[in-house]
Amino acid sequence: MPFELIIGAWVAVGLTLFIFTFLYQDNPLFKLAENLYVGVSVGYTIVKTYDTVLVQLIWKPIVENGEWALLIPVAIGLLMLTRYVPKAAWLSRYAFAFIVGVGSGLAIPRTISSFILKQIEDTVRPLLTLVPGEGVTFTWNLLNPTSSLNTIIILVGVCSVLFYFFFSVEHTGPGKVVARTGILFLMIAFGAAFGYTVMARMSLLIGRMTDLIEYTDPSYGRPSLWLLAVTIILLVVMSRRPGNKQPKTEE
Repeated sequence: MPFELIIGAWVAVGLTLFIFTFLYQDNPLFKLAENLYVGVSVGYTIVKTYDTVLVQLIWKPIVENGEWALLIPVAIGLLMLTRYVPKAAWLSRYAFAFIVGVGSGLAIPRTISSFILKQIEDTVRPLLTLVPGEGVTFTWNLLNPTSSLNTIIILVGVCSVLFYFFFSVEHTGPGKVVARTGILFLMIAFGAAFGYTVMARMSLLIGRMTDLIEYTDPSYGRPSLWLLAVTIILLVVMSRRPGNKQPKTEE
């Protein structure tokens, strides 16, 4: 087993256990792991940005390939740094205005295409399909996004949700049923989004637990077992320090 992998296993296990100590209470071990994570992330981002932006996208294309047109975005980027100079801070407005304008121009068509046109396209699909040799057919397969049954569900969902947000008409009688149907579709959408978030977090937890189990192997020196014992001992010692005792409140 390479020495670098063993050291990496011990560091990974230690930081993982220190992060998990927050489940007990806020403590110096958790703060140590948290600060190390933030510091390493910031350092990695700075180094990666320097290598990607300054070296790969600016220095090499301009100096080695002679792409002098790149000096224009470099100048715009330097204007943003004038924000830290009070007398020249007004120059940064031109850079921010340019970036916001370009960003809006790129984001608006994509947003309209993804959230409006795509929704309209799925809503106006034909309810019945014409199959050569079979005539008009109605497909009941829920696993097929373009099936006739799914088209009806999408149409009912979109119309009922839009009606729920149409507050110019009082939601009474049949309108109340439609509005309640819209609420049902909204709750299903919110529940699916929340479930997706929970499953993503669970996958991260499963990954960490898998590493902890893997690092109990003797080839790594059993860091999970040793560092778990050390973490528990440190928590017991810190919990028994005089400064951690809560003062008694006088009644």
